Amino acid sequence: MTIPLADLSGYADVVFDVAVPLLADDRVLINAEIEHAPLARALAEAAYARGARYADIWYFDPHAKRSRVRHADTASLAEVPSWLDARNDELERHGGILVNIRGAAAPDLLAGLDPLRVGLDRMPSLTSRQRLQLNNLVRWTIVPYATPEWARAVFGEPDQARLWRHVRRILRLDEPDPRAAWRQRIAELLDRAQQLTEMRLDAVRFEGPGTDLTIGLLPDAHWTAARLEDIKGRPFQANLPTEEVFTTPDYRRVDGTVRATRPLSLDGTVIRDLELTFADGVVTGVRASTGADVVRAHQATDAGAARLGELALVDRSSRVGESGITYLETLLDENATCHLAWGAGLPPGTPAHLRTDDPARLDAAGVNTSRVHVDFMVGGPDVTVTGLRPGGKVVLLRDDAWEF
Repeated sequence: MTIPLADLSGYADVVFDVAVPLLADDRVLINAEIEHAPLARALAEAAYARGARYADIWYFDPHAKRSRVRHADTASLAEVPSWLDARNDELERHGGILVNIRGAAAPDLLAGLDPLRVGLDRMPSLTSRQRLQLNNLVRWTIVPYATPEWARAVFGEPDQARLWRHVRRILRLDEPDPRAAWRQRIAELLDRAQQLTEMRLDAVRFEGPGTDLTIGLLPDAHWTAARLEDIKGRPFQANLPTEEVFTTPDYRRVDGTVRATRPLSLDGTVIRDLELTFADGVVTGVRASTGADVVRAHQATDAGAARLGELALVDRSSRVGESGITYLETLLDENATCHLAWGAGLPPGTPAHLRTDDPARLDAAGVNTSRVHVDFMVGGPDVTVTGLRPGGKVVLLRDDAWEF
């Protein structure tokens, strides 16, 4: 099956008119896997049609990563070629656009390999790219593309057409005017985030099967959606689809146990039945039916990798959640239900006076710093989310529906 060119053209219009509005003379970097080529080419066409100065497509092959993990010297696995970082650094200098395409060609490709070696190889996740995104140094976004092997992982057969039907609706490409539909949805999410900010919550508690976790928030906790601004004040949408509102918690004030409600695809391994226990903000226990060692290796990356950096809430109006499918792709699954992330705290989710790139100041304020950021899903109809504040508590989500 070939995804219709009209769909891809309309999709590219949404990307460059809503997600990362493109200006004449912009440089555009597109990061993709080989199987994403049809969308990457549609994006390049749309970028040049809008006056882009240059659109550069970089294709990553996960099968080459598998070969590296199997055979390369262990001491070399954490290395990243300097020319890849230079590409991101050059984009920062020009203040351009970064588009990351998701939809793993083989979500479980590294299953069965040494989890410690898998954990050392972070490719294609570059620290230089994470720095661009965490600090909004460029306009950036993450978008999905349906591949046959991704469909096989989800449905048990390579039915790309079936997967694309779901992704197309999730992306609102079925709407008469997808761009207008997205602008309306983003406005709804920003309004919900403002309501949460005005509640002045001190903490949030998750309770459900296998879960009783309390997460302390920063003073004057700020909630927002994925509608952000780059350092020049130009708006962009960090990911499509988006259905979440989020804040950056106080990493020091996290206690209890949380059970993931969906599998997580991490570094080529699918993590199933994940449970994390926290004490004083640090992960003290990792359990999973598959992939626990991969999580432990990932959380050993640095001191912040075993602490929380994001708390996000999603209700049942999410089109991703409505589909009832686990996509084994974090970009979609995190927009199906509530999620947390271990690793770096997100600057847009912090109060304005804490938005700095000084690690010491961030750490002193309770904002986590790390080279990693991994979302995992913890919400669902059996999980109740409660906001705690000095005057009492308020139920935020019950049965995946807002209660306020």
